[in-house]
Amino acid sequence: MAEPATRRRGFMRIGFCPRPRAMDVADLALTPLPDIVPDVLAPGLDLVICGTAPGTISAARQAYYANPGNRFWRILAETGLTPRLLRPEQYPEMLAIGIGLTDVCKTAFGQDDTLPATGFDRARLAASLRRYLPGVLAFNSKRAASAFLGVPTGRLAYGRQEDLPEAELPAIFVLPSTSGLACRAWHAAPWHELAGHVARLRAMRSAKLITGSSRSTAL
Repeated sequence: MAEPATRRRGFMRIGFCPRPRAMDVADLALTPLPDIVPDVLAPGLDLVICGTAPGTISAARQAYYANPGNRFWRILAETGLTPRLLRPEQYPEMLAIGIGLTDVCKTAFGQDDTLPATGFDRARLAASLRRYLPGVLAFNSKRAASAFLGVPTGRLAYGRQEDLPEAELPAIFVLPSTSGLACRAWHAAPWHELAGHVARLRAMRSAKLITGSSRSTAL
């Protein structure tokens, strides 16, 4: 005996799933992955700090350097790059201080050795630098710098980088990673060197603004 029409309709409505068309699958493959944590970028920043990728805790909390064992926010306050100690969830406030945040790998998270090679987007970071023109770019680890510059980590020294092949880049610093997993390589001196450079850059900009204002008043 044939099933009642209502049951057939119910089966079709609840249990039937049409096979996706080839176009649907292709469109899905081309859909860009969302950023794990959004960029904090704007034109004319004094400094942009670039990490490798968010860690597991940062991804879960949707904030930069959110692992309590990460020294990032503490070293910023210690060096005077930020006027006070910020909490990870306050990261959007960095723009008002003149500092931007980003990562080389925006769409994946975890330890460096677990990140997919396809997640590293050098072209995106290069385009952001050309668009926003920061005064300084600082990498929060040799791994992040190597991924962008194409230079093996063993050939990178901490501190300001000289004789880089791409002349259009801003001043570049490579810094010891603030991650707790990199504690054996940690030392604060390159971060203090960066802070001194940024302070001089800010002083020069302030002097130019004062000079320009004085000339306008005289006219």
